[in-house]
Amino acid sequence: QVQLEEAGGGSVQAGENLRLSCVASGLVFNRCGRGWFRQVPGKERELVATITRDRRTVLGDSVKGRFSISEDSEKNTIYLQMNNLQTEDTAVYYCAAGRRKASQGRCTAVDDGYWGQGTQVTVST
Repeated sequence: QVQLEEAGGGSVQAGENLRLSCVASGLVFNRCGRGWFRQVPGKERELVATITRDRRTVLGDSVKGRFSISEDSEKNTIYLQMNNLQTEDTAVYYCAAGRRKASQGRCTAVDDGYWGQGTQVTVST
């Protein structure tokens, strides 16, 4: 079965950095788009970053200039580098990947495929 496993979350002070990783099993990770989303209880899920098959990236407005997304295809892994973390970055961060549609050779949107269980990031002052 397809499984996405996040790691790297934790508790940090404002201004510090974290790097999240997401390892995929059961699929070739880079055949479809991948990315990171985050959610705070009581609020809607928010796009953090996505990366396409050709490694084009999109960052959410709230994290531009501080976060970046990258991949290691040989390790079937994507990363989220989070720099200068702020209290408003506190959330559960979810790894996601588009699902390939065999009938058309296409993929779903990143947030309409597979999901990891999430990893908590807590930033304090």
